[in-house]
Amino acid sequence: MSQTNRLLGLLRSIVVYHGIPRRQKRLRRLYTRFVRPGDLVFDVGAHVGNRVRALKALGCHVIAIEPQPDCVRLLNVMFRDTDNVRVVESAVDNFTGKKTLSISELNPTMSTLDQKWKEARRQEQDFSTVQWNRTLEVSTTSLDALIVKYGIPVFVKIDVEGAEPQVLEGLSTPLQVVSFEYIPNALEHVIDSVDRLNALGNYEFNWSPGETYRLANQRWLGQDELLRTLKTTTAKNGSGDVYARLEKRNTST
Repeated sequence: MSQTNRLLGLLRSIVVYHGIPRRQKRLRRLYTRFVRPGDLVFDVGAHVGNRVRALKALGCHVIAIEPQPDCVRLLNVMFRDTDNVRVVESAVDNFTGKKTLSISELNPTMSTLDQKWKEARRQEQDFSTVQWNRTLEVSTTSLDALIVKYGIPVFVKIDVEGAEPQVLEGLSTPLQVVSFEYIPNALEHVIDSVDRLNALGNYEFNWSPGETYRLANQRWLGQDELLRTLKTTTAKNGSGDVYARLEKRNTST
């Protein structure tokens, strides 16, 4: 039964993230704001590769980091004939070592390293159909370790179901653009992530609701503005992504 659930969960993810028309076009349109051909990009929590696919199409060199073996096998098949995608089978945390990954076989996109995040979600109606029914010890690496091995990325996308703050704790270099997932009932993770980024550099922020793949604000926001915005009724309708970019320095005299 477990193997059947794993197959069903993987197929569901493939349909959701690759089968809906125009999603790839919207993703590419969004990412052209942040990357150019030849740029190095890290996709942390690559899952079934929809973001990798969009970034590859834009000519980026993509390091796709994913701890779930089934997803890794799929990624290796999808990008086996490509020179500008490298798949790394690992979780990303604030240290290099081992950690327990909680896997939802029917909803593999909800798999997480953060046990407190998982337990908090169990109490929420939106997660009532999600069961974390498997655990797996996985290797972990850090953003700093990845940078040492592959170089400094222009853009890092992070989607790791509540472990975003820990991922950013493993970063000591300010990066040009970072995105990370948010959910309405876990804004403390946004606060921790934003605080960490601002400890590294002066960042400004925007957000993208759900799977719209568009920035919701015409202008970029400060930290306090972002948090107020994410508490509004519109933002609380569902999850989405926060985008953080280093503020451009005014060189005029």
